[in-house]
Amino acid sequence: MDKDPKIINFLNEEQQLFIQNELDNLRFTKNFRSQTAEEWYIFLDQFHDPRTGGAAGKTIIHYDLLGNRDVFINTTIIFDDPHLFDKKQQQLIYQLCDEIVNRLVGFADTLLSVHAGENSYEAEYVRNKED
Repeated sequence: MDKDPKIINFLNEEQQLFIQNELDNLRFTKNFRSQTAEEWYIFLDQFHDPRTGGAAGKTIIHYDLLGNRDVFINTTIIFDDPHLFDKKQQQLIYQLCDEIVNRLVGFADTLLSVHAGENSYEAEYVRNKED
């Protein structure tokens, strides 16, 4: 299958392999937070909390119940390893956060807030209502 010539990947093979390794080794541990929120610790292969040596960060998923059918989700991802704050890790952060949202939130609408130093950003994940 030919690659789409309109898609240009700016990551070299070494960077792609590094990111793929982190995605393959991405692990979570759930910590009960409340009836409407979950807290998940994020474990990565090469990154850790410098103080404890444990989880590289955490994800907080807050469910806003709008009625008996509608649920809106606010997701916050906080990275604790300062190495992830480096601009060189921006693509890793984007891909990790996308994978975290896909695994923990799934297809629900969510507002995402990422705290990772210079790599911090906000995004919306909204499913196509026509599906």
